[in-house]
Amino acid sequence: MQMHTHFPLHKMLQAYIACCRPVCQEMKLPQTAFDILMFLANNPEYNTARDIVKIRGIKANLVSINVDKLVNEGYIERKSVPGDRRKTCLTCTEKAMPLIKQGRTIQALFFQELFKTIDPETLKIFQQVIHAVEKNLDRMIEQPLSFKKEQQNINFHKPEIERTKSNA
Repeated sequence: MQMHTHFPLHKMLQAYIACCRPVCQEMKLPQTAFDILMFLANNPEYNTARDIVKIRGIKANLVSINVDKLVNEGYIERKSVPGDRRKTCLTCTEKAMPLIKQGRTIQALFFQELFKTIDPETLKIFQQVIHAVEKNLDRMIEQPLSFKKEQQNINFHKPEIERTKSNA
């Protein structure tokens, strides 16, 4: 099966960043710092820098720089984990709560606008497809594909349209 569907993930990210820009500018926070703060607020079970790198996909050096900024600004606190002195838990502070509330409003409005013209039945199908794709991705992470010699001849490109005298 060939797949030529283009999913506008990059464009979606650009639109989200544009929605967040006014709050980030007002609070003088880089987008990455805002993303880290919202990740911690929305996913309290993932509360270490390593979790942010692994789950959110932000590079370790950017996590380090932006966590320092958020700590210095008073938006998050570092707490050592009892029994594991190497591990540090990151928690949102009371000072961060108004910013988190704004961030959650932005996120809700973003998704509302993103799916504005999609009827409920189509949205339900889309959610089912996303869930199935996620399960497939989990499986692929656990059991990476192995490429056998006979699979190397798979055509990943769109077939050339044959020129005929009528369209030449």
